Amino acid sequence: MHNTAILFLEFGAVVLGLGILGALALRVGISPIPLYLIAGLAFGTGGILPLATSEEFTATGAELGVILLLLTLGLEYNADELMTSLKGNARAGLVDLVLNAAPGAILALLLGWGPVAAVAMAGVTYATSSGITAKVLSDLGWIGNRETPVVLSLLVFEDLTMAVYLPVLTAMLAGLSMVAGAVTVAIALAAVSVVLLVALRFGRYIEAFVASPNSEVLVLKVVGLALLVAGLAQQLQVSAAVGAFLVGIALSGELAEDAQALLAPLRDLFAAVFFVFFGLQTDPTKILPAAGLAAGLALVTMITKLMTGIYAARRAGIARAGRVRAGIALIPRGEFNIVIAGLAVAAGAHPDLGALAAAYVLILAAFGPLAARLVQPLLTRVASRA
Repeated sequence: MHNTAILFLEFGAVVLGLGILGALALRVGISPIPLYLIAGLAFGTGGILPLATSEEFTATGAELGVILLLLTLGLEYNADELMTSLKGNARAGLVDLVLNAAPGAILALLLGWGPVAAVAMAGVTYATSSGITAKVLSDLGWIGNRETPVVLSLLVFEDLTMAVYLPVLTAMLAGLSMVAGAVTVAIALAAVSVVLLVALRFGRYIEAFVASPNSEVLVLKVVGLALLVAGLAQQLQVSAAVGAFLVGIALSGELAEDAQALLAPLRDLFAAVFFVFFGLQTDPTKILPAAGLAAGLALVTMITKLMTGIYAARRAGIARAGRVRAGIALIPRGEFNIVIAGLAVAAGAHPDLGALAAAYVLILAAFGPLAARLVQPLLTRVASRA
């Protein structure tokens, strides 16, 4: 009973604090995400007032936040739009992979960390944060822009690449044989194929199952289905976020609009919890020694992501301003990057990898939304004049 009371006190204080920070961000005219991250640093390990009881509960809420963000993002688009965008942006996806995985791998090799750590750092610098990007697109009203399907196709391409990358990295970290690693990758690919097939070919049956005139029943069905598919995807070494996104893709029309309106407050609550938990996982005392190297790496990969977005949007026939917005939307790093670094550190890839990755991700998780809000108008004016 005592622990429950402390849980309510801690979590209630965190949520109320987030509301105050959100109001402050609205007044100043910036994204609240950096403020949420700083709040997480303050309440995490090494912070001024670490949470004692509610961290595990917050971790679960953070996972829900990512799932709901990607679910509602998927509700904006249908299966045909996804497949058309994926086919049209496959080349851009490969450019994204090369440009943004290379800096992390090269840095690890230059530091003498070895090939396994290089593969891990390649993943840290490659993957954009789907959760943060989804929040930025929603907050700034970019969901309906012409470049947004391009951004989403690149995010999906990255997540599908992660379905292959994570089993390979895990096998390398564990020292498994080529055969065992190949089996793991095959299982992940098969899982992705099944989820895609069900979402794209049998969407009308899913809609018929989920549809209800009662808003309570509709929310329960949509969230329950998204969590089931996300859990199944995670169990098969595929991103839970991809599973939730595909559930959203499978629903369309008026049903998707109703579900999105009902889920918006729930999504915003748990999305804020996700950003706080991201900060909770980071020890500020370990960030400072790696801050200089992380800032240099962040600068390089901000440029490569900007180049990626501009290239992909230009191929899709988007105007200059849209190309800049696409590049900026791809800058944030977050959940995947920390997971990759955590796997590498736990396996003993290199003791300094975790601190560098944490500092790097924190910089881009904070700067990405700020860039979208503050830098984008300036870049858009420059691009338009050019």
